[in-house]
Amino acid sequence: MDELKAEPAAVTKAEKDCDGGTHETADEAPAGRESLAGSGDQQDVPAGSSAGGHEDNPPAAHVGVTGAGSAEAVPTGAPHFVAPSSYLRPLSSRAAPSASGPAGAGPGSASGSRPGTRQGGQMSSPLDREQIEGLRAIRAFLKVRTSYDVLPLSYRLIVFDTSLLVKKSLNIITQQQIVSAPLWDSRTSTFAGLLTTSDYINVVQYYWQNPDALAQVDQFKLNSLRDIERAIGADPIETVYINPHKPLYEACRRMLESRARRIPLVDVDDETGREMVVSVVTQYRILKFVSVNVKETQSLKKPLRDLKVGTYTNVATATMDTPVMDVIHQLVKRSISSVPILDKDGTVLNVFEAVDVIALIKGGDYDNLNLSVGKALEKRSEDFPGIYTCTLNDRLDTIFDTIRKSRVHRLVVIDEANQLKGLLSLSDILDYTLNSPLGDADEKDTGRAVR
Repeated sequence: MDELKAEPAAVTKAEKDCDGGTHETADEAPAGRESLAGSGDQQDVPAGSSAGGHEDNPPAAHVGVTGAGSAEAVPTGAPHFVAPSSYLRPLSSRAAPSASGPAGAGPGSASGSRPGTRQGGQMSSPLDREQIEGLRAIRAFLKVRTSYDVLPLSYRLIVFDTSLLVKKSLNIITQQQIVSAPLWDSRTSTFAGLLTTSDYINVVQYYWQNPDALAQVDQFKLNSLRDIERAIGADPIETVYINPHKPLYEACRRMLESRARRIPLVDVDDETGREMVVSVVTQYRILKFVSVNVKETQSLKKPLRDLKVGTYTNVATATMDTPVMDVIHQLVKRSISSVPILDKDGTVLNVFEAVDVIALIKGGDYDNLNLSVGKALEKRSEDFPGIYTCTLNDRLDTIFDTIRKSRVHRLVVIDEANQLKGLLSLSDILDYTLNSPLGDADEKDTGRAVR
């Protein structure tokens, strides 16, 4: 069965997402992990779906792990750094300059002298054509599949009533290991938006601006979040949603347009005519669904340095000694979901994520906001999955393989010395997949005019 729904049905663990990424691009509205609880982490690859078994791109039977920084510089419990290039591609291929430009060229550099044909008014190499055919296949797949297709056979969905105390919702989110949930207004029996990590950060911002109002903060209900937004000048809570029968392509477009990392599925009950929340679909789950079912992802062989995807300038960073509140201010100001943590030489040591704020304020302990980043990261759960990295020589086919095999929500782009080069979010990947030029029929296929 050529669907992700072929995965195991017995699921108990809440699914996480951290998402995000940015934009780094603001992935994954800022915040974090998937609100859809309960989809299995492991899936068998359906027949006809590639497992990345090319000779120059062998399947990742074992995840390669590299450290970042000296043992003295990294706090106890520091995450592993998982690099697609270290286990999906041989070292010689990883270190070699790309065929389309010198090793020092940055992302988006022009194609080199590889012979090819003219397409869309420009020379098109065989590598370009293969890349375009891969993108076409993905877009065609998204247009014939619905959001229902992405849902696992068994999952749990946690929905919060808007009359619930913010403090209690935080305890539930911590206990259930999720970081977002749909909201339901029981007075009107209607969907009321999506609670995400950014909403808890708004509460933190309100407390920071009004330190004498801690008792009041503890009495806030979820239906008071709009008052908090207005008080601190924050963006309103996410209310975008989609009918689960709509094509996945439309769900992806709606997420990109609203800069949301996840989208609730809201249907209408045939008997009562009332809305009902079916589930939540995230960028991670969609891209994993694509990676499992679309073998043409293996055609995306152009290196990142040749693609205009990711954030490589003006990247927000911090050190282990940076106060947590300074990082939170950066998350809010830039509408991002994570900040790389560097040492004095620019080596990537860790990443502080928007979801880390939840661990700090659970139980209403706002004093933890006075901690340094290094101390705050020690409060992470022991099952934190680690930091995924890639280099500018990595390709989207290897990154899709990584998404299929692991729970990836952003990649930190580094060089061979673990120096920060940029960030690659799921929003970046999804935007490139849907909106990058295809040559001759872009206007109809992507909705963007080619200039």
